[in-house]
Amino acid sequence: MPTKILIVTGDAAESLEVLYPYQRLLEEGYEVHIAAPTRKTLRFVVHDFEPGYDTYTEKPGYTWPADLAFSEVDPGDYAALVIPGGRAPEYLRNDAELRKILKAFFDADKPVAQICHGPLLTAAIDSLRGRRVTAYPALEPDMQSAGAGFQDTEAVVDGTLVSSRAWPDHPAWMREFLKVLRSKAPAS
Repeated sequence: MPTKILIVTGDAAESLEVLYPYQRLLEEGYEVHIAAPTRKTLRFVVHDFEPGYDTYTEKPGYTWPADLAFSEVDPGDYAALVIPGGRAPEYLRNDAELRKILKAFFDADKPVAQICHGPLLTAAIDSLRGRRVTAYPALEPDMQSAGAGFQDTEAVVDGTLVSSRAWPDHPAWMREFLKVLRSKAPAS
């Protein structure tokens, strides 16, 4: 039976930051489930960088079904967690069910991959204090306020926590996460 990985997300997540790890982990032989506040078709977005803008732009992205509601997740069923970015983490960090899930993964020291604005979730449960992380560069003050040492680089590995800035860094992020994952929870 394949090892299971959980992705937690919601509406307005960055399409690439959900679907790239989803497909890459399937390719590696893991079983991957997507959990959201409710079982529904999620609406993702595409963030891009365009000349003349001081920040990224946002356009409608893919839709994708959530396999589970947060209330249906048993963290003990999963070997690792992936936290995509986009705008979803901004509101998801207030979800009590999700906070329980996140805490369970950190308490058990299971592998966690977070990218872009995803660290807003782990900061919300006070799991970044004393750790080294990266995130979307505009989140540097948030990461410092959460007690983390911020590094503006493609991927940062701190124990079982692997973080990355944004979708352009996917190859480095997944390469480092898979190293951790293979050592802690091989695909089968």
